[in-house]
Amino acid sequence: MRVSNVGVRVLLSAATVMSVGLAPAAHAATTATAGPGLQRSLDAVVAAGAVGVQAEAVDERGVWRGTSGSARLDGSRPVPRQGRFRIGSTTKTFTATVVLQLVAERRIGLDDPVGRHLPGLVPDGEHITVRQVLNHTSGLREYLEDAEAYPIRGQEFLDEVRFTRFSPERLVRDAARKEPYFPPGEGWHYSNTNYLLAGLIIERVTGRPYGEEVRRRIIEPLGLGNTSVPGGRTSVPGPHAHGYMRVGGRAVDITRLDPSWAGAAGEMISTTGDLNRFFGALLGGRLLPPAQLAAMKTTVPTGSPDGGADGLGLMRLPLPCGVTVWGKDGGIHGFTTQSLHSSDGRRHISISVNEADFFGEEYPQVIAAVQKAATAAFCGPE
Repeated sequence: MRVSNVGVRVLLSAATVMSVGLAPAAHAATTATAGPGLQRSLDAVVAAGAVGVQAEAVDERGVWRGTSGSARLDGSRPVPRQGRFRIGSTTKTFTATVVLQLVAERRIGLDDPVGRHLPGLVPDGEHITVRQVLNHTSGLREYLEDAEAYPIRGQEFLDEVRFTRFSPERLVRDAARKEPYFPPGEGWHYSNTNYLLAGLIIERVTGRPYGEEVRRRIIEPLGLGNTSVPGGRTSVPGPHAHGYMRVGGRAVDITRLDPSWAGAAGEMISTTGDLNRFFGALLGGRLLPPAQLAAMKTTVPTGSPDGGADGLGLMRLPLPCGVTVWGKDGGIHGFTTQSLHSSDGRRHISISVNEADFFGEEYPQVIAAVQKAATAAFCGPE
């Protein structure tokens, strides 16, 4: 499952978590069909090494919400049900939705060259299209590959990045100085640089920051009261679990940070319930006209062993039981997100994991357990 590549989504690096004991689990009285099996799956995520995990599943029978593990590494309190968390690269689906709304309004063309809207910002901008930016076929380098300029782990991250304000223009220009992966349209390579560009295009076309457009066009109309674009805010508002990173043998609570280095590619905060509502509205045709939703769901191969393919800010994933789902995963320091949904927008699973160490040895086991939990919502327990 493509969630196994979550490091690439924002941080580019594999990571892992230390084991902690299980805390009491909780779930809602009105339950979706998969509820009992999902609770066991969430317990398995914590047993694999996560500090805590929360999920919301929705199907024709109702809603199931479950948690396992702890909100803090010391185990002092349980994960809050419907607690807020950083969603990492799941932000990209919100950004792409706004771009496609502008396409529907004829203010942007998917085949417009980037250089038409942002002249001179990236080399070869006259040959890179908006569509190639959204489906990662632009060839633009990943800015986070420059570990000297943007260290994403260790004491260097704490000293140089954690509370530093970065402009998307600077990040894009730094990436654009590097040799591209391939000529535009001649390959696929996940790059957060693409979505910083998408955010800048939104700003250039509307005259407002991408975050304001996300709020105006998506968050407010859908009533996503627990979803936000942090901007300069470093805290996670409202009830939330805490994420950690190990530095020099000690666990640092990394929940507070300035997410401007992720920007339109990965800065947003939400809840499992709000994510399910957003994807339900998106896939149900409430946010985009049919032509733009079809464009969003037109995929390119990624070479992923799980068969996942990328659309425009949306991934298509075939599950082992033969069901195909749509959604997006995400990772940012301290948190991992997986959000998967049926094609008609009527069945959902959104999961958030708070980590003990995003860069430790056991992270693959945690991600494998998340994969099983997400699959169980559509395929049933193994």
